[in-house]
Amino acid sequence: MRYIGIDVSKATFVVAYSSDKGGEIRTFNNTTTGIKQFIGALPKDGSIHCVMEATGNYSALLLYMLNVAGITVSMENPLKVKNFAKAMLSTIKTDKSDARLITLYGEKMNPRPFKVQGEAILRLRQKRTVIRQLTKQITAMSNLRGSLACLPVPDKGATHTVDETIKFLEKKRDRLQSELTDLVEFSRQLALLTTIKGIGITLATALIITTGGFTYFQNAKQVSRYLGICPTYEQSGTSVNIRGHINRNGDAYTRGLLYVAAWTASRFNTKCGETYTRLRQNGKPGKLAMIAVANKLVRQAFAVVTHDKEYVDGFVSNRP
Repeated sequence: MRYIGIDVSKATFVVAYSSDKGGEIRTFNNTTTGIKQFIGALPKDGSIHCVMEATGNYSALLLYMLNVAGITVSMENPLKVKNFAKAMLSTIKTDKSDARLITLYGEKMNPRPFKVQGEAILRLRQKRTVIRQLTKQITAMSNLRGSLACLPVPDKGATHTVDETIKFLEKKRDRLQSELTDLVEFSRQLALLTTIKGIGITLATALIITTGGFTYFQNAKQVSRYLGICPTYEQSGTSVNIRGHINRNGDAYTRGLLYVAAWTASRFNTKCGETYTRLRQNGKPGKLAMIAVANKLVRQAFAVVTHDKEYVDGFVSNRP
């Protein structure tokens, strides 16, 4: 297998065909034409494995077109590549050196091929992104409206403009939110997830996007580890024995939604409430108990989707 490292930016992407210092390096435009030019020069015998860092939307088109062309590609966490660079004592950072380093990372670490998201997930992700931005704009305009109301001589024209803008943004946000439930591919999963007390449409959508419709992971523990809500532990000899914080890897947005949902679940979700109460009675801190509740929500979510059954609050299994 021949590894090819790719360093992606907004306008271009740099390709290192070898990790050797004198190896070939080329730069292509990060457009459909440039990507076709890059793919067209690759052998079609399945011997190529492209490796790149996750760079959000900038790498989405390249990733999609490589997948369509049947070329193996890995999308790695930038932190993993950064730590690899430290281990290699790298002191130079340019686009070309980064591409060559990514090639070396592929050769040494043999990363797993990336599971490319389907079109439904891509559409769902775009809707969620726009909804988040619209919500931020509504909050900003609402704060502006409040500040205008405090003035001794408020201008009616300015106030009216702000009010109309808020109504417009809310209308667009609500329309997109209604479209979330209309995605046939995930309507069943959304319906199942929202039967869990504490999980609403926003968190349900985030979980579906993060897990690829619950196809990327084999169990709930893997989901929790990916989301970064698993506790860390350090032990060495007799002097180091530390139970640390959660690892905070993965999707910070979904992790934040889970933590907020845990507060509601601890009050209205029977099993989550029992978990929270038990830990608090045992002297555990409130934040630790909430993280445990968040993990409980992940297990409940994984269970209802994989078993295709609605959640029954307080359900007790009769199995031995």
